[in-house]
Amino acid sequence: MSDFLSLMAAPFVGCLVLVGLHAYMGIHVLARGVIFVDLAIAQLAALGATVALLVGYTLEGKAAYGFSLLFVLLGAGFFALIRTRHERISQEAIIGITFVVASAASILAVDRAPHGAEHIKGLLVGSILWVTWPTIARTAAVYMGIGFLHWIFRRRLLQISRDPERAQREGVSLRLWDFVFYASFGVMIVLSVPIAGVLLVFSFLIVPAVCGALFSNRTRAQLFVGWGIGLAGSMVGCGLSYQLDLPTGATVVCTFGLVLLILAATRIILRKGAD
Repeated sequence: MSDFLSLMAAPFVGCLVLVGLHAYMGIHVLARGVIFVDLAIAQLAALGATVALLVGYTLEGKAAYGFSLLFVLLGAGFFALIRTRHERISQEAIIGITFVVASAASILAVDRAPHGAEHIKGLLVGSILWVTWPTIARTAAVYMGIGFLHWIFRRRLLQISRDPERAQREGVSLRLWDFVFYASFGVMIVLSVPIAGVLLVFSFLIVPAVCGALFSNRTRAQLFVGWGIGLAGSMVGCGLSYQLDLPTGATVVCTFGLVLLILAATRIILRKGAD
């Protein structure tokens, strides 16, 4: 038991810190219908880090975070500008194109960087098993700041996610508030991808939010369901990773997928029983 705690305590707490904010942001993402924005922004952050690597900085240094943040903020501004009331081309399509182009650019950049294959693998799977307590503390502090910002402006941010037409009729600047959302979302991604990798970050964002949406239309209820799923999935995933000697990030992702499948089946059974 002591060996398990010494090895898995930090990864488990790291998962809880990440899922705490990601589950909430996932509710916004589902409401906006931009499911792949997480992947697109994560890839922009990865591109920024790769550029930093090419010009001589280390991936662990502050410069890499600075480059990642710059690319993410540029992406946030772009995503805010392309949103219009009457869209001939869906925002999701443009986000998908952004992801593809950023991925291709990252591959071209990595091809010129030393140890490029290791860099790509690290971006995908992260290093949640080796996360340190200082990193967890710094991430939690920034996440609390982002969460506080969203709490202060929760009505406006939720309105532009759930009912942008009404917000526009009331004279609200959709582009301004979209930028606030995407910029704060991007800061979250810049911090989480080096820790957990793209796959686990996407799971933390989408799976708890989807699970919450299966059982409620209310934001608060969705959030609490999402947090519960995040806690349970992280606990089971970390436990299985230790017991079966499997990669922690991939194990947690598969656990989240299994939990979603079970809950979706349960929802179908309950609806049939009600009918």
